[in-house]
Amino acid sequence: MTNIKIILASGSPRRKELLAQAGYDFDVCPSLSEEDLEVMAPSEYVMLLAKMKADEVCNRLIAEDVGRRVKKLPERFVVLGADTVVSLNGRILGKPYDYDDAYNTLNSLSDQTHQVYTGVCLIYVEGRAKTSSSFFEKTDVTFYPVSHEEIIQYLATNEPFDKAGSYGIQGKGGLFVKGIEGDYNNVVGLPLARVYHELEELVSEE
Repeated sequence: MTNIKIILASGSPRRKELLAQAGYDFDVCPSLSEEDLEVMAPSEYVMLLAKMKADEVCNRLIAEDVGRRVKKLPERFVVLGADTVVSLNGRILGKPYDYDDAYNTLNSLSDQTHQVYTGVCLIYVEGRAKTSSSFFEKTDVTFYPVSHEEIIQYLATNEPFDKAGSYGIQGKGGLFVKGIEGDYNNVVGLPLARVYHELEELVSEE
C-alpha cells in the first residue's frame, strides 16, 4: 500500500470508516463546493461532482498554505473527492429533501433493481505538480418488496435522511436488500478496492 497522506474531501462518516478500515493515513477536509448541476447521466454526474469537490479542497488547501511561514501540507499528498447517487430507471435519487421524499424514494425502490454509482477523483500533489485520475463504479442492488409499515418504521430510525437513495445498506436498510451485483463498499459510499488500485497506479506513474 502506498504510504502517502490522503485528504478526504468529504464529511461522510461511511467514507471515513472505510478508509480507516483499510489502514490509510488520512485527514478530513469537507468540500465547500455547491452541488447544483444540470440533469445528466448518473455516471457523468457523480464523476463531475467528485472532481468539483476534490478540486475545491485541493486549491483551497494549497492557497492557504502559500502564506504560511511553516508549511502544514506535506510535500506529497492525495486529495480524494467522491460522490454517490442511486439511480432507478435512469433517474438520479440523491439524499432525500424531506420525510415525504424519503418515503417516496423507498416506495419506488421496493421490489425493483436499482443502480448505485460512486464517482471518485484522486488528485496527486507533489511539490507544485498535480496529476489526477477520475472514475466511477456501478453496483446493482435489488430490493425485496417493502411494505408501507416497513417504510414508516424505517423512517422513524432517522437512518435514511443523510443517505443517497434514502437507505443505508450497512444499517437497518440492509434488511430490504435481496441481493447485489458488484462492489458492496461502493453502495456504502466508496469502492475501496478500486480506489486502492487507482491510487497505486497514479502515484507509481510519477
